[in-house]
Amino acid sequence: MPQPEDDDPVTAIRNIGPAMAADMARAGITTATALRAMGADAAYGAMIAAGTRPHFIGYYVLHMALQGRPWNDCKGAEKAALRASFDALKAGLADPLLDSAFERHLDQIGTGRRR
Repeated sequence: MPQPEDDDPVTAIRNIGPAMAADMARAGITTATALRAMGADAAYGAMIAAGTRPHFIGYYVLHMALQGRPWNDCKGAEKAALRASFDALKAGLADPLLDSAFERHLDQIGTGRRR
């Protein structure tokens, strides 16, 4: 399978369609080369920071895409390991809503989203 050229759009990579490409563009990732250089974790973290709602399927599809594999090839122990990585990535990102004073107060009294 041929590798994308330096200036090819991210959609030149298998499994990356227009919706994911739009999320990447909001994060400043516009070429296949830039995406490959970043890697899946850094790229997905940048997408979330730019406003993409975290979703495990998108995360593992991106991993499969960068490996040149079909999106549905992720199974078993590999999928479980990626789930753990996804959860760790999400946990390490700040959520402005959860960081508000009001949400911290709700957490303190046991009714917030972090319950």
